[in-house]
Amino acid sequence: MAYQTYPTQAPEPGAEQARVLRIRPGFGLRGPRRERHVLSPEDLGALSFPVGDDGVVIGVDQQQQPSVLGLFRPTSYEVVLVGGMWTAQIIALRAAATGARIAVETGRPQAWAPLAQAAGGGQPCVTIHQVGRLGAQGASVASPVLVVRDLGARPPRSRLSAAPWQSTLTLLPYLGPNAPRVLNAADLVGIQRVSPQETEVLARILSLGEQDVASLPTLPDNITLWATRMRRQFVMTNPGEAEGQILGGPRRMD
Repeated sequence: MAYQTYPTQAPEPGAEQARVLRIRPGFGLRGPRRERHVLSPEDLGALSFPVGDDGVVIGVDQQQQPSVLGLFRPTSYEVVLVGGMWTAQIIALRAAATGARIAVETGRPQAWAPLAQAAGGGQPCVTIHQVGRLGAQGASVASPVLVVRDLGARPPRSRLSAAPWQSTLTLLPYLGPNAPRVLNAADLVGIQRVSPQETEVLARILSLGEQDVASLPTLPDNITLWATRMRRQFVMTNPGEAEGQILGGPRRMD
């Protein structure tokens, strides 16, 4: 702890200076004295602070502005992606780049092995687990976790308990019989190109508008409609140079 000392009385001329010292704890050294910066109430309205959401940049919206997915929260967060493994892997790779740990529960570990080897700069930030073998991850505010469930169109119920700072991304390549249960439990749903029959099911569950319904069967491989009960947003995701080397180009099917 730094202390500032200074005399409390002026020294007497011709006498040995006797200094009585006083301590100002907790403030450190006294800095230079500047004029104060004062704003009038009228000037305050001119101030603006470009503060956006905190999260993972997953692409750009229709106005070419960055789209940010706030994955990690003080409560558990459930995301469902009806789409391709490529998009799920891009999200996982970018989440790992923010310092999160990624735990992948999958029946096709060979498809996730290149990402696990490349992510983290040699640090084991991506782990791959067999189906039903995923244990507690110990997520915390300093070590958030993204659990990716790549278990086909009929994912079983997760044995992993919900936890703060732990988000789950469930990948559905297409809609299976238990899709309504999975979708209704989600906080956020991403939809890539689907068939007209699947579009009808999604429209009923998510209350999609006519324009969204018409667009879904014809979406390009790198476009995803992200939807909550209140909001809809199309996002275009393109890989960076390093991501392209690891994962290749956008693909709807693998």
